[in-house]
Amino acid sequence: MYEEAPSAVVPGAVLWRAAGGGRTVLPDGCMDLLWADGRLLVAGPDTGPHPPGEVPGGAFSGIRLAPGTAPALLGVPAHLLRDRRVPLTELWSPREVRRLSGLVEGYGDARAGLEALAGTRAAAAGPPDPLAAEVAARLRTGEPVAAIARAVGLGERQLHRRSLDAFGYGPRTLGRILRLRRALALALAGMPFAEVACVAGYADQAHLAREVRALAGTTLGAYAAGSEGANSETPPPSGSSTTA
Repeated sequence: MYEEAPSAVVPGAVLWRAAGGGRTVLPDGCMDLLWADGRLLVAGPDTGPHPPGEVPGGAFSGIRLAPGTAPALLGVPAHLLRDRRVPLTELWSPREVRRLSGLVEGYGDARAGLEALAGTRAAAAGPPDPLAAEVAARLRTGEPVAAIARAVGLGERQLHRRSLDAFGYGPRTLGRILRLRRALALALAGMPFAEVACVAGYADQAHLAREVRALAGTTLGAYAAGSEGANSETPPPSGSSTTA
């Protein structure tokens, strides 16, 4: 079982919960604050699939923070958490984490507690770097990195360093991940895979297939048929016979 809904408190964030065997988590450029069997953890930005069972637990709740927004809230650059799941006590004092754990436990739904925690921290930290939001928005449209660097008034090396802190990886990697998410959503909507490749900005269907394998560890056919779960998506439809 998996369900999610947008946060009414933290802009751009998504509240979610999962139970049972869990789901394969695919890269999406986001970072999550997790509640797993009474423990607070952080899931860093991913560069590849993370299988079910990586974090022990039978039930999970989380708040998924939009790309570039988590470092200000957590107080650490995103690249330090890349492809990691760490207890919150590695980032904040154990005493503070115990207090916050009690806060989350006090809510009937852990998602509400995580939302309150994240909202309070975000208000105290101030707004995230506006550069991150602009870079992510431009990457979603497929704009080349060199053009983005010029638009935001930075050299490409400067943009890369700022992106490491904000997203956990450079803008080219984030662009690949955001393009993958768009392709997966189009495939789940039933679009033929050759058309998905064109609309999402891949050179051809073979290019799309290579990127799905590299970043998601599966094929687009298997994903669309529902054999691979994923974060940030509604349950995939069944019965797709298209392959990639």
